[in-house]
Amino acid sequence: MTTPDSKVVLDTRGLRCPEPVMMLHRQIRKVEVGEVILVLATDPATQRDIPQFCEFLPHLLLAQANDQGEFQYWIQKGARD
Repeated sequence: MTTPDSKVVLDTRGLRCPEPVMMLHRQIRKVEVGEVILVLATDPATQRDIPQFCEFLPHLLLAQANDQGEFQYWIQKGARD
């Protein structure tokens, strides 16, 4: 799988819901529109929570992967209307 380039890596491994999404929310405010954040997580709940976060705000979930229980999400910051 080809993955998008990301300047920012947010490591939430070992944290449980709701911490990964809360950390993503804080981090995404710090980057420019169009920049990509790679989120690393081990909480299976992120498989539901992060796509919903992206849809609701709206940001673009470019790709996601599961590598033996480590979840990876590439999220591009969207512009708010």
